[in-house]
Amino acid sequence: MKKNIFKRIALFCAATLVSLFSFAQDKVEMASTMRSNGKIYVVVTVCLLILIGLFVYVSSIDRKVRRLEKEMK
Repeated sequence: MKKNIFKRIALFCAATLVSLFSFAQDKVEMASTMRSNGKIYVVVTVCLLILIGLFVYVSSIDRKVRRLEKEMK
């Protein structure tokens, strides 16, 4: 059982590394254009705001669930 899980994890890691190396060969034209225009900072800021919003939402839901669990006991 443990060998099977270890083989699956090793295969997954190998496949991930192979795909990362293949993507490293391409030059992304859109990213260089956005970087030269200064718009990449807008994209990064929007992505960070979305992630921060998701973390705040998840933490607020977690607090509500904890409070409900305490009330149930």
